[in-house]
Amino acid sequence: MELPDSQAAAELLKAFSHPTRLAILVELVAGPKCVTDMEELLPARQANISQHLAVLRHAKLVDYAQDGALRCYYLCRPKLVEDMLALVGRNDPVVKRTSEEIQADKERLAKALAKSSSQGQKPARREVAKR
Repeated sequence: MELPDSQAAAELLKAFSHPTRLAILVELVAGPKCVTDMEELLPARQANISQHLAVLRHAKLVDYAQDGALRCYYLCRPKLVEDMLALVGRNDPVVKRTSEEIQADKERLAKALAKSSSQGQKPARREVAKR
């Protein structure tokens, strides 16, 4: 799989990479909330929540609507947020591999690349440079 813009993808993933921001996103999955609502629900102060909301807004994950003097925040990419929260919430097992298994995979990849290049096909993926 190839990402169209790895820098943008990295910035998006950074927005998810803080416990308070994850907690904010979880709260917003349930529905729009004002900062004062979130302050009651999260172990953070209003100023800190606002800073995290700014990061999430910059990543285009949340936005707000003005309600008098209050800003009510909502998810502007709800499917992405829900999918990402579900993904990080999975409890996938950690896979341990032996050096023999890794070497066998490298050999299979080298054969597949050699076969595709001999048939004039473009390789499915680049070979990683050896260190």
